[in-house]
Amino acid sequence: MRIHLLVNTHRADAFAAAKETVRSLRERQVVIAADPESAGLLGVESMGLRALSEADLMVCFGGDGTLIRAADICSEFGTPILGVYFGRFGFVTQCDPHEVGSCLSGFFDGTACFEERMMLQTDLLRATQAIASLHCLNEMALQRAITTRMLVFSVEVDGHHLTSYPADGVMVSTPTGSTAYNLSAGGPIMDPGVRALTLTAIAPHTLSARPLILRPDSEVRLTVQTEGDAILSADGQTRLHLLSGDLVKVTKSPRVTRLLCVDPNDFLRKLAQRLFWSFSIMGDTPPDRSYIDRG
Repeated sequence: MRIHLLVNTHRADAFAAAKETVRSLRERQVVIAADPESAGLLGVESMGLRALSEADLMVCFGGDGTLIRAADICSEFGTPILGVYFGRFGFVTQCDPHEVGSCLSGFFDGTACFEERMMLQTDLLRATQAIASLHCLNEMALQRAITTRMLVFSVEVDGHHLTSYPADGVMVSTPTGSTAYNLSAGGPIMDPGVRALTLTAIAPHTLSARPLILRPDSEVRLTVQTEGDAILSADGQTRLHLLSGDLVKVTKSPRVTRLLCVDPNDFLRKLAQRLFWSFSIMGDTPPDRSYIDRG
């Protein structure tokens, strides 16, 4: 049995929990390895990120950003992930620190259940040739560079020209990513169990732009109509500069992110707690916002 760890070492509480987990796993005689940054501090084998994905389970200690890194490397091999929450909003990480032991026990005795999260595949085409292929859990975004003026982005869906957005950018997101960048851009919140694509303009200079939910088998093609520097990013992990005439194709990825499920109602509970929906003007106690400052 191999269990690998990915740790946000900038958080002392996440690192302390990882050390305690290492001690517990050694008692079970599990083979343990970790990312190069934390392996030496934890006293375990160090592995590069690609090799780190070849395990029976990946346990990541941090926020959603740490889990996004784990998804990027684990999805190719279908390695399941247990995300331990030490971040801010934590919509994807499901395991609270005090639940690590019980979650691992469920994994070892075979009673743990897993959920599969849809991912996106983004291909950058240059002269009809794919020069890059990216897979992401949350969203892909095509945006103007910070020093570039507003651009016009052409959108085609399933071979039909849909619209052209004068905007800072346009993104396509998954249901999992609906509570990430998509939420900040005014897109809809979707249950992560839904299979769909969401098309959302980023700061559009028009009153008619509205987010659009598409079938999961849709093919979205994006081009930049005006001159200026544009950047393609996937989950904020990879950034590629476009050249004139480049085309971006977005489809549902054949890969999925497998998450160890802790609470089937986790998503609905977090909507109430972390978006403050549970607070009403009828005299309810205001929600605890202190976790925002703990990130």
